[in-house]
Amino acid sequence: MSRTYNRLTEEKSPYLLQHADNPVNWYPWGEEAFEKAKQEDKPIFLSIGYSTCHWCHVMAHESFEDQEVASLLNDKFISIKVDREERPDVDSVYMKVCQMMTGHGGWPLTIFMTPDKIPFYAATYLPKTSKYGMPGIMEALTQLHIKYKEDPDHIEEVTDSVTNALNKMVTAKSDSRLTKETVVKAHQQLVSEIDFSYGGFGKAPKFPMPQNILFLLRHYFFNEQGKESKIVENTLNSMAKGGIFDHIGYGFSRYSTDEKWLVPHFEKMLYDNALLLIAYTECYQVTNDPFYKKVSEQIITFLKREMMNTEGAFYSAIDADSEGVEGKYYVWDYEEIFTILNKDLAELYTSVYDITPQGNFEGKNIPNLINKNLEHEALENNLSIEALQAQLEAAREKLLVEREKRIYPHVDDKILTSWNGMVIAALAKAGKVFNNGDYLQLAVESMAFIESNLYENDRLMARFREGETKYKAYMDDYAFLLWGYIELYDTTFEVDYLQKGKKLANDMIALFWDEQDGGFYFSGRDSEQLIARDKEIYDGAIPSGNSVAAVMLTRLGYLTGENAYLDKTDEMYYTFFDDIERIASASPFFLQSLQLTEIPTKEVVILGPAKDPERIKLVDRLQQAFLPNVTILAGENPEHFSDIAPFAASYKQLNDQTTVYVCENFSCQQPTTDIEEALQMIMGK
Repeated sequence: MSRTYNRLTEEKSPYLLQHADNPVNWYPWGEEAFEKAKQEDKPIFLSIGYSTCHWCHVMAHESFEDQEVASLLNDKFISIKVDREERPDVDSVYMKVCQMMTGHGGWPLTIFMTPDKIPFYAATYLPKTSKYGMPGIMEALTQLHIKYKEDPDHIEEVTDSVTNALNKMVTAKSDSRLTKETVVKAHQQLVSEIDFSYGGFGKAPKFPMPQNILFLLRHYFFNEQGKESKIVENTLNSMAKGGIFDHIGYGFSRYSTDEKWLVPHFEKMLYDNALLLIAYTECYQVTNDPFYKKVSEQIITFLKREMMNTEGAFYSAIDADSEGVEGKYYVWDYEEIFTILNKDLAELYTSVYDITPQGNFEGKNIPNLINKNLEHEALENNLSIEALQAQLEAAREKLLVEREKRIYPHVDDKILTSWNGMVIAALAKAGKVFNNGDYLQLAVESMAFIESNLYENDRLMARFREGETKYKAYMDDYAFLLWGYIELYDTTFEVDYLQKGKKLANDMIALFWDEQDGGFYFSGRDSEQLIARDKEIYDGAIPSGNSVAAVMLTRLGYLTGENAYLDKTDEMYYTFFDDIERIASASPFFLQSLQLTEIPTKEVVILGPAKDPERIKLVDRLQQAFLPNVTILAGENPEHFSDIAPFAASYKQLNDQTTVYVCENFSCQQPTTDIEEALQMIMGK
């Protein structure tokens, strides 16, 4: 039987290409589809998903590969496929509609709408026929088409209601301003959600929520509540011991289906691993516990081996499924371990990693260290902890070699600017904290790839794949890439990164800032105009663009001394007052900006030769410490700052020695050349 192909064959998106041989006559999002719908007076069937989405695969197999469903769609509808990772602007608007209409959201996202792009019905996964209490797609297609044709008044009533709701959704500036009391409220809300047994927030399914962890680490630092950071450590320990962490090949999966972090949804996302790398790195700064350094290094090993292309940029995601079975690549039979390892090593490995004949997941085994203590295991096996770890590592390496012979899951190999910005920030921070030039080099190469491949006519773009750069970059792309530039400066003190970050911030403000009510729109003023212009403040799987922008503009303001950046952040405290007061813990990343602006911070200016041992000693101590309240400018001489941070350009170096200025709110104490005194001024509370 010959395969048929639709219009998606010309696309570069791995998700759209997965549907290119469906019998459904799919269109990509674009004017051709909307014109066709208008000419033929047909409703539009919009399906949004992404290439590593398990339930997207299920719906595709059940319905979009099915001739009966395809015939109905092709006869009665114009069908449009959208990759949510390429078009987060489209996804964001229609996901909000789905949440308004149904009270929930998720992917695959299924929208029935008019040729004018206004929805009249929304759902997520639909089986082919009604089951699980869900309507079937066959029934939905039939009934909604009849409704569209025979009851236009009802359709108009629904679409008017949707339009009105979207118009009300636009964030207007409040007369009230957020204060540090909001930070306290968010902390109380988050602590009320913590699972003190297994770590994490809320009940199963459990998501890592690294932005919660980053916020809490700062809260404990600013409030000198060192002991309370143990609740953060409990979460990070539990996740790293659980099956959500891949103990053979490293890296974290998307989420855990159970409270103990044992059974993951096996897909691996770039953004989760980038944010978790930051969380484990910062926890190492706080605790000096080598365990967090080890996990950080393992995440980097995974990213480099499995998610990086030959030019240093990072892929988007790795599927949960292989050979059509979720998790098949990652799970093990008990007997299989004994065929790969010698008997003694197999017995040790299976005992330590909870691998049994009956299995811990559908008859198979997910290696994990839940409820395991390696010191205790070493004692039980009459081994030193070092000898135990060496044997377990030898076993892991052999198991990884064997696992790599399996059929590998699908990789979504598109390069997204936003997610690469996050991983650049994470790698730069890890390079700084662990004093590792290789990690820094990975960040430098990824940034160079973005700069070389993701600009068109000086406009940042969102996606690169197979030589094609496409889609004007969204708010997230600008905010997350700015984060990358600031972390690169923080690690290298190369003024070029600060200058590029400043230009990016200025472009971001010009393209996305709402001059009337403040805050940043999701899409630029030069982008396609959708049925609503979205402005997001709540953090989801990743921090919102407004959250990251607020923090980075604050940091940029302190670095450069330019109050215009701080003014933008301050305006956002009015813009998003109502949203954040409603549920403060839903925007933990944004609240980092409040922690920086409402609590005293320090600006440090270091003048002296980069190779001066005293400067090196000072910088090493500062970079390895957790000091979220400290901003550091470092240069060879004052002229170094003249273009980028004019407030520091008049400072003097004393006696040709490394000289340190410690300032609060740009008001500086007497400079010192005594490094120990400088450290006391900076690190003392």
